Amino acid sequence: MEADVDRRADAVIDRIIEQGSCDVVADLAAPLPLQIICDMMGIPDSEASMVLQQTNIILGLGDPEFVAELDNVEVAALQAGSSLAALMKEMAEDRKKNPRDDLTTALLNTELEDGAMTESELASFFILLVVAGNETTRNVISHGLKLLCDYPDQRQRWASDVEGLMPTAVEELVRWASPVIHMRRTCTQDTVLSGQELKKGDKVVLWYSSGNRDESIFEDPYTFDVGRTPNDHVGFGGPGPHFCLGANLARREIAVMFRRI
Repeated sequence: MEADVDRRADAVIDRIIEQGSCDVVADLAAPLPLQIICDMMGIPDSEASMVLQQTNIILGLGDPEFVAELDNVEVAALQAGSSLAALMKEMAEDRKKNPRDDLTTALLNTELEDGAMTESELASFFILLVVAGNETTRNVISHGLKLLCDYPDQRQRWASDVEGLMPTAVEELVRWASPVIHMRRTCTQDTVLSGQELKKGDKVVLWYSSGNRDESIFEDPYTFDVGRTPNDHVGFGGPGPHFCLGANLARREIAVMFRRI
């Protein structure tokens, strides 16, 4: 997929050069991951802005920029989800008649080990994919550009060896940005964590930014270091079945964008 990512990144950068200035989040960081997810699923460019708008609502329920303060946030989330599900239903009906080389067609393949996804499963998967796949990488690219402005020594260091430092720099951007803020979990049994007693059924919150600045894991955790190694961050989640499905795609998108920058 690297050629597709390269092509999309070039178009984003060229458009900004023609404009002469930009809003980094809206014009630089947001378009690339969204367009790549749309390309993967086979979503036409004409629908990309709608997908971006609806995912912003789903993830921005506490932000009046996306959901007016007087709006019912639950209704707003359901309406946004319904709009995305309707798009997926329309696409699924089309792919059953006109298969294409895209992920939507692949997920409708009845020869898969567990059979094809149902319409509702496909809609849920699609919503999760477009929400998680565009907002998180957008955050890393945005944070990354600000970091290179805030730490000109690290910017110069990376610029002097772009490819050599690319793998560690990308991981450090993810660690620093921690694009997923938190997740909530439920204790399945009584336990003790760092001296804190937790009972079965207790609700606990995992703060990824805090985990990625754990002094017992990271040397100088509040230092931005594009060559940091080891870097056992949890920006893509912990190991196991919930590790980020799109981690390698995100790394590729970040690398391509900063190579171009």
